Amino acid sequence: MREAMRGLTTRGRSFLAAAAAAGLSAFILGERDLLRVAILLAALPLLAAAYVGRSRYKLACTRSLDPGRTPVGSSARVILRLQNLSRLPTGTLMLEDRLPFALGSRPRVVLERLGPHQASSVAYTVRADVRGRYPVGPLVIRLTDPFGLCELNRSFPSIDRLTVIPQVLALPAVRLAGEYAGTGDSRARSVAVHGEDDAATREYRRGDDLRRVHWRSTARTGELMVRREEQPWESRATVVLDTRVYAHRGEGPAASFEWAVSAAASIAVHLRQAGYKLRLVTGTGIDVDATEAAGDGVILDTLADVSTAQNGDISVLVEQVRRRSDGGLVIGLFGNLTVAEAEVLSGLRGNGATCIGFAIDSTTWISLPEAERQEADRAQEAAALALVRSGWRSLPVRHGDTLPTLWPAAARGSQGFAWRAAMAETVAGGGGRR
Repeated sequence: MREAMRGLTTRGRSFLAAAAAAGLSAFILGERDLLRVAILLAALPLLAAAYVGRSRYKLACTRSLDPGRTPVGSSARVILRLQNLSRLPTGTLMLEDRLPFALGSRPRVVLERLGPHQASSVAYTVRADVRGRYPVGPLVIRLTDPFGLCELNRSFPSIDRLTVIPQVLALPAVRLAGEYAGTGDSRARSVAVHGEDDAATREYRRGDDLRRVHWRSTARTGELMVRREEQPWESRATVVLDTRVYAHRGEGPAASFEWAVSAAASIAVHLRQAGYKLRLVTGTGIDVDATEAAGDGVILDTLADVSTAQNGDISVLVEQVRRRSDGGLVIGLFGNLTVAEAEVLSGLRGNGATCIGFAIDSTTWISLPEAERQEADRAQEAAALALVRSGWRSLPVRHGDTLPTLWPAAARGSQGFAWRAAMAETVAGGGGRR
């Protein structure tokens, strides 16, 4: 009741002030009728406070997000369901959900009345242009009586999280070099070269099914041989995301780092749909495997939170990838590289890995004077040449390029990349390796 009295509006406090003035006048003048007016004026706000104070503890609220994970630039629907658990009807309710600035202004919705045990649902839409995980709530409800004499705010503690993931672009279906690099006892490329007659065999063991006897191998070796149970060949891929803050330019959703994050998400989803066992490694220490059915969600949720790091080092990133490297396809998304950093990336070429690097020229995301632009272009060409010499297939990325347009180039043979290296070396004046 004490808290309800603190919620009296200006109108309610005016009623109490008028009641006090009428009571004092009745005492001075000895007017009983004026005293009755004073009692009536005082009773109205007190009854309103009691009414609001009682109903404030009889409300239940649930919130649902549709969907709970949405891409950048898309909208999500927030549904609030409010139920009156008391036997008394409520007055006018104003709902206000607290939102971070990135999701827009706080929505305010008015409910005229909720009857006894009645429930009502309201909805509003939010939109985020910046990826991340955003809290939605808590919900604040302003309770008031029908005369507007008392108002109380009730805050529900529940908070939901809206995950805004990077934009995922559909990529054309192309055959990548190294797609059969991985683990397993049977390789598709072995079957293609040797044929079905050269199936893997082993010596007969007691209990083996005689229907699995491979007679040709038995005749050749003089011992009973059976077909080995084939284990499916697993194509593996590792997506490497460069998070060095000084390697990227631009601000907000249009920054080069956001291009790299969206590209990492698009490549990860594309490769997962193609049957790859995927691993995501970033310069901030993130190392995620996406092997289960919900692997896409794990990768996208991880990329929703990833950010640049002040203290980044390419050698640390290489060491992190090599810590669990088992060959396969390595796709790197790198910001501006120096020649020395590009040479360090040769450490990922081990164990039969095929490396494809998207070399993002982040300086094209900002305006530079002509002299600085020429210097930046020369540095980028030198780094690209060093990357190719390190065994990578380098794909240059400039501002305005789209990943679906660049993706088919990742499937071209190494001759095209060697030709590009030769051309870069010619442009550089035929200099030797730096």
